[in-house]
Amino acid sequence: MSEKWYFRSREEGLYRKLLDGVTTNIFSGQHVMLSIAEIAPNTTSVIHSHPEEQWGYLIQGACIRIQDGEEVQMQQGNFWCTPPNTPHGVRTGEKTAIIMDIFGPPRSAYTKPGEGMAATEYPQEPK
Repeated sequence: MSEKWYFRSREEGLYRKLLDGVTTNIFSGQHVMLSIAEIAPNTTSVIHSHPEEQWGYLIQGACIRIQDGEEVQMQQGNFWCTPPNTPHGVRTGEKTAIIMDIFGPPRSAYTKPGEGMAATEYPQEPK
């Protein structure tokens, strides 16, 4: 956990490239973790799961939230809950999406800089 308790920009968080078109800045506490993810236009994330619960809030843009086989159009201000071990991902259209994710407990893979999601991946159905 960081000794700092305030931040002036998301760039102060730990940077990770999750995959092409998806980056995040991470702020980790003892019991929860905050991630500000930026998903480039026309990007589909990998459908994946992890043992941590995840809440998401769409700060900017629009996207399609994919969860447990269902696809839902999301607009700025929408939020969602992803239970542990639930396959999920996101797809963007013409605009960048900025999403705030909250994980409980913190994802151990996100406590150090680097690349990759370190999650269980699921093959995607061709669109």
